[in-house]
Amino acid sequence: MQAEPRRSVFRKMLATALGMTGLSAMATPSSESSEKKCNNIVRDQEIPLFSGSTTFGDLVFIAGKGAHFEGDIKAHTDHVLKELEKELIKAGSSMEKVLKVNVYLADLGDYKAMNEVFRGRFGPNPPVRTTVATYGGVPGNSLVEIDCIAYIKKP
Repeated sequence: MQAEPRRSVFRKMLATALGMTGLSAMATPSSESSEKKCNNIVRDQEIPLFSGSTTFGDLVFIAGKGAHFEGDIKAHTDHVLKELEKELIKAGSSMEKVLKVNVYLADLGDYKAMNEVFRGRFGPNPPVRTTVATYGGVPGNSLVEIDCIAYIKKP
């Protein structure tokens, strides 16, 4: 199967799946917003390794954020959630518009304490979430890393 027909099939499948939850309008980007826009992380004139966030249509994808300082899981979780919120606002979204969150813990024993800080940070209707413990730890010695997908409501 060629790349373009495969993309069309994927878009139809995504639109159908999102349509079941009332989100089908977000699955098909409008003509003026169909370009991928990246917020690249650039240091010392290097080619970017990854983007801090990428928007496509009405969706924004926020790269994983970690906490790279001494502290416990509660301090790390609080810091990471604040960093996510900054990226969401910069991209034109908010914590209340987050649809999906992935949480990566260095130690599954931190699950309960992470939840204590996490609870309520996304408003009264929290996003779906996947939480896993990583094998070998989270990069940069963070106790937690979190990424998310949100939507951008156009005026």
